[in-house]
Amino acid sequence: SYLCKSNGRESPAYGFSLFLPNTPMDTSAISYFTKEGLQRLKDEVRQLETVERPKISQQIAEARDKGDLSENAEYDAAKEAQGMLEAKIAKTEAIFANARIIDESQIDTSKAFILSKVTVKHVDNGREMAYTLVAENEANLAAKKISVESPIGKGLLGKSIGEIADIQPPGGIIQFEIVKIERG
Repeated sequence: SYLCKSNGRESPAYGFSLFLPNTPMDTSAISYFTKEGLQRLKDEVRQLETVERPKISQQIAEARDKGDLSENAEYDAAKEAQGMLEAKIAKTEAIFANARIIDESQIDTSKAFILSKVTVKHVDNGREMAYTLVAENEANLAAKKISVESPIGKGLLGKSIGEIADIQPPGGIIQFEIVKIERG
């Protein structure tokens, strides 16, 4: 196992629970981030609070100046946008409040864990691919970063070099041999 730092404390980072989008907000859900991923989240909150919030407030003020609010579609739309923005800010702040930075130096490279770079070979066609296993909120297929919650991520977690991972995407089972594991 490896350790995760949170508020000066270290705790095992296996058996993690991740915040999943489009699920009821659980403010106790812990999300694991790299330092870069946490900085992106912090930047997003700052953008929402310092740019988007004042922009919507200005739209509300302009719509209010147009007169009768009972029949003012612009005002209603701006108020709805404000509500959605405030919900997004609250959700993002809740994720940030429960965020933990993964200590990459403690990652065990004998098995595939979150933040491991795993090179796999497709058993049927011999094609090799390398993926970095990341939390759901940092997944980016173009950058070869796949979520530990995805079918491939779930299939690779806990596997060692030489083991065969049975991946279950919607189209059927695919087998990958673990060729190499390194720190992401």
